[in-house]
Amino acid sequence: MSGCGGGGDDRSDDATSAPETTATSEASPTTEPPSPAPASPTVPEPGTVPPNWLGTRVLPRTDAGFGKAQPTPPELRNRRFTIPDSLPALPGDGFASRVADPAPARVIARSTWRQGCPVGRRDLAWVRLTFWGFDGARHTGELLVNGRAVKDLVEAFRRLYEARFPLEEMRIPRAAEATAPPTGDGNNTVAFACRATRGATSFSEHAYGLAVDINPFQNPYVKGDVVLPELASSYVNRKNVRPGMITADGPVVRAFSAIGWGWGGGWKNLKDYQHFSESGR
Repeated sequence: MSGCGGGGDDRSDDATSAPETTATSEASPTTEPPSPAPASPTVPEPGTVPPNWLGTRVLPRTDAGFGKAQPTPPELRNRRFTIPDSLPALPGDGFASRVADPAPARVIARSTWRQGCPVGRRDLAWVRLTFWGFDGARHTGELLVNGRAVKDLVEAFRRLYEARFPLEEMRIPRAAEATAPPTGDGNNTVAFACRATRGATSFSEHAYGLAVDINPFQNPYVKGDVVLPELASSYVNRKNVRPGMITADGPVVRAFSAIGWGWGGGWKNLKDYQHFSESGR
């Protein structure tokens, strides 16, 4: 124990030179150094951790059925967190992929596939692959894709991995999500989703498993006053480039151009910055 004095029975070094009358006096009290003040908790930078309300705040709907576009909350204006993986990690420490073609019944059962979708269930393949997160770590995600596009899509995501382009989440959307009330803050990278084209009744290219949406929040769909996801309005400004955004000269467009897929960010009547498809639509 540190301090000026010793234990309760010890005497100071000069005790023998003290007058006899002081021989029975108590030892000097020990002085402890002040305890350090508790460290202040580290406050994470805005955008680096998911806010606790993510996915829970329902938005009012427009007449078209979308949520009303809202200003982007401060916590999401420079969004760069990664959601924990829902699958076990693929082995290794580099890019890896695993393909089950056709997709197992258990995987189809938790997807949006149903009778009446424009692609047969046995025409869909289950692809697991690795990607870089915004946390700089290797992650494992999954896609349902049209079997004929598997080879090309794996190549495109291999290129994204090599470029270390970050993704937040990659999982197969569930059927319940298609009818859930809008919260405007999702950011899942997806391929197959049995749904209509936004604002139309015809099937989307996603319903064929021949389209991919990459980081939808950082790369929203924009048509007039419609912004999807609805809280992503700060990302409509494409000049303020932040992590996860797709640019015309960046690695994502190059990766999908290399397999012959077109980008919705180049469309004239609307912009779908997240969207890539085999047909270019």
